[in-house]
Amino acid sequence: MIREVVRNCPSGFAYLVIGILGLGVSVFLFTRVEVWGVEALVLAILGILVFTFLLLGLFVVNPNEARVLQLFGSYAGTAREAGLRWANPLYTKKKISARVRNFETGKLKVNDHSGNPIEIGTVVVWKVVDTAEAKFNVDDYRDFVHVQSEAALRNLATRYPYVTHDDEEGKALSSHTAEISEHLKGEIQERLEKAGVLVLEARISHLAYASEIAGAMLRRQQASAVIAARQKIVEGAVGMVESALEQLSRKKVVSLDEERKAAMVSNLMVVLCSDRDPQPVVNAGSLYT
Repeated sequence: MIREVVRNCPSGFAYLVIGILGLGVSVFLFTRVEVWGVEALVLAILGILVFTFLLLGLFVVNPNEARVLQLFGSYAGTAREAGLRWANPLYTKKKISARVRNFETGKLKVNDHSGNPIEIGTVVVWKVVDTAEAKFNVDDYRDFVHVQSEAALRNLATRYPYVTHDDEEGKALSSHTAEISEHLKGEIQERLEKAGVLVLEARISHLAYASEIAGAMLRRQQASAVIAARQKIVEGAVGMVESALEQLSRKKVVSLDEERKAAMVSNLMVVLCSDRDPQPVVNAGSLYT
């Protein structure tokens, strides 16, 4: 593969001055042909051709920009130093930006590791670091970056579930975004290595269930949340009932047989676990009536 070779092109200001002065002298000689004869005409024509050719070697390199130089199809180096520069006028000088760029993929529809259809998108921040590879190793490095980034995102999305449940372990797209983004950055960088591109950042910008299952998955998440909340309520209620029975027994407030303990536990659990305010019933008789 072709690697970048930095070419130090001289400043173009001296060539600019020489070219302008040379053309001026050539034009002056052209106007004196009638006085000085054929020699003046020949010198004037040669001067115009030579100094025009000299001026054609001038080119401008902007900050964070590079010019790839080619001579009859052969790579001759890359000019990176900003300013007015001069190189062989026969060189072709192709501009390649070295600025930081970013693009956002569209909302890609893929199946996650669990087989659920999801929508996912990412923002990729990148720049060209090897102009020769970007120019000669791929057909269009900008299009190459876009296509390979989308391919890497699709591949990564299939390796992780959208969300993990209580009986599942591992990373999920929705809960480990930072770590998965780092994996995505590494995978994109590996694919773009041959194009002379450095990936600075890759972040997931959009993540959602596909529209056809979004409602069902929302109900599933709500049900999971309700179950988890109920489990916490039951755990707390059991502790409170256990504490109540222990304190009643220790302080000898009342003596209960197993049947009455069971009835008391049942009543307390209903009161503590109910999602509505209970209606109290006052027992005006004895404990056993």
